[in-house]
Amino acid sequence: MKLKQILATVFISALTTTAIIWGYGRWVKNEHVYAGQQPGVLPSNYRLAANEDGAPNNPGSVDFTASSQAAIPAVVHIKTKTNAKQVTNNLPSPRNNPFSDFFDDDLFEQFFGGRRMNIIPEQRASGSGVIISADGYIVTNNHVIQKADEITVTLSNKKTFKATVVGADPAYDLAVIKVEASGLPYLLYGNSDDVKIGQWVLAIGYPLNLETTVTAGIVSAKARSIGLNRDRSGNTVNAVESFIQTDAAVNMGNSGGALINTDGKLIGINSAIASPTGYYSGYSYAIPVNIAKKVVDDLIKFGTVQRGYMGIQFANAADLTEERKKTEGIPSSAYDGIYAVEVPKDGGAYAAGIRRGDRIQKINGVNVNSGGELQDQISRYKPGDKVSVTVVRNDKPFTYTVMLKNKAGTYDLVKTESQAEMLGAELTELDRNKAADYGVKGGVVVKKINEGVLNDQTRMKDGFIILRINNQEVKNVAELNKALADQKTVNITGFYPGYDGLYEYMINLGD
Repeated sequence: MKLKQILATVFISALTTTAIIWGYGRWVKNEHVYAGQQPGVLPSNYRLAANEDGAPNNPGSVDFTASSQAAIPAVVHIKTKTNAKQVTNNLPSPRNNPFSDFFDDDLFEQFFGGRRMNIIPEQRASGSGVIISADGYIVTNNHVIQKADEITVTLSNKKTFKATVVGADPAYDLAVIKVEASGLPYLLYGNSDDVKIGQWVLAIGYPLNLETTVTAGIVSAKARSIGLNRDRSGNTVNAVESFIQTDAAVNMGNSGGALINTDGKLIGINSAIASPTGYYSGYSYAIPVNIAKKVVDDLIKFGTVQRGYMGIQFANAADLTEERKKTEGIPSSAYDGIYAVEVPKDGGAYAAGIRRGDRIQKINGVNVNSGGELQDQISRYKPGDKVSVTVVRNDKPFTYTVMLKNKAGTYDLVKTESQAEMLGAELTELDRNKAADYGVKGGVVVKKINEGVLNDQTRMKDGFIILRINNQEVKNVAELNKALADQKTVNITGFYPGYDGLYEYMINLGD
């Protein structure tokens, strides 16, 4: 009897314990399952980047030693010097000034502040650059070497060279310089198309005049457009921006330096920071290497970028108001994507069949969802190239083949920047009727002065009419270009409509 009672007690205890354990396990399991999530089910976004067991497919410990050691010797310190310059201040004197009858021109200018010379002091700056070939080609930002009269390159081993400018383009903010050397270390190109948000990257350069500095971060966004770049006319319309955004610390002096992946390959050229103070505040921006490669190759081969244009003006739907969408013929329900808001009839897009209001979906089969991504793709092609463009119209996809043109509207490759373009101004031929009214044979009107030699070295104002270059008469832009060819020091003579006398501006075009 006692044995039966003992066995019964053991059985009941075991059964009770098992029930309690089972019940507790069920309670705990239910306690930690959140609404909308099923245990054991892996969301699709995790399946793409996970192992079979659902664990993130990340490498083990991250070590940047090897990639840093490979890249540091190929990143250089660039120092620039801009010589002191005399700037003419030829302020026009109003016609029929009552005092002009009492003084000759020289005395009038002396007393009333006409022509005088101002001095811009010598300026020095520094940045970074990336060696891309063993024979001394170096890529950097245009703003690092712009206006410099002297460029010095220092390697990580302290060896120093003088550098010359091969070519530059402010629309991309890229430049190529060269030093006379051989057997130099250089960085291998990576593929910026393969860059993923969240991946580790390293920024290498010479910030704040320090020695070689390496910082690490992750890619936080792609195809960013921040409205920073300008073309030679000072406009943002033709500027190209499709930045890789990172949180790697970048400061003044990092410009032109390398953004590399953990394999030590170049994936971007550090170009800008987002900062209210001028110092690093959380985000930095790099030009993707796939854009840089095309620009560098063109500058080395042609001296200028061979850039193709589709012939459209576009806008991101997210940036348009309801009223603007209605005006542009864009569905009011559109909240993302790129839309063609202007399609000039003389452009390649119109000839191919693209129309105002079309949503641009793909370029050569690559999805584009923002203006930055569109510019990234088109910037890889030159005038005369054909690209496949897929658009959506009335909810239906259409694919067109667009032959890209150059900025002048032809399919020809463009020549090296002319001397007239270096002036940094919008120039046009003086109207014949106005020339007759002014009593001159012809001339070139300076419609608008932007960034360039005239802005840097003179006080010339918009509306000035150029009559002579180094005493050689010029009646149109073609003659102006011819007169400027191979000139270093140039004397520009002309007048301001409505003002007495001729005015002269001395400029230096350098080499």
